[in-house]
Amino acid sequence: MAKKTTKPNRSFQVADQIQRDLAELIRELKDPRLGMVTLQAVEVTPDYAHAKVFFSVLVGDGQASEQALNQGAGFLRNGLFKRLSIHTVPTLHFVYDRTTERAADMNALIARAVASRSKDDEQA
Repeated sequence: MAKKTTKPNRSFQVADQIQRDLAELIRELKDPRLGMVTLQAVEVTPDYAHAKVFFSVLVGDGQASEQALNQGAGFLRNGLFKRLSIHTVPTLHFVYDRTTERAADMNALIARAVASRSKDDEQA
C-alpha cells in the first residue's frame, strides 16, 4: 500500500488561506443584516468537504449576521473557487462566536467586584 505523503499542517494552511480570502469576500456581501464581522478561526475537515467559520461581530446583531453569512455561503464559496488552488473547496458553515462578548461581560463583572471591594475597604 502506498502511504499518503501530505504535509501535516496542510489543513492549517488551507484554513488560514480560507480565512484571509473570506475576510475580503465578505465585504462584497450587500446584506443589511450583516454587521462588522471579524473572522476568528476556520476549522476544515480532513477531506476538505466542510469548513466551520467562527466569527464575532463588533457592531450589529450576531444572530442576524450568522443568518446572512449562511445564506451567502454559496456566493462566498464560489469566490473561494476562484481564489484557492485546491481540488475541493469546502462547504462553508458560519458559527457566531460569543467568546469576545463573554470576555467583555467577565471584565465588566470583575471591574464591578473590584469597585465594590474598594468601596467596602474605604468604609471600613
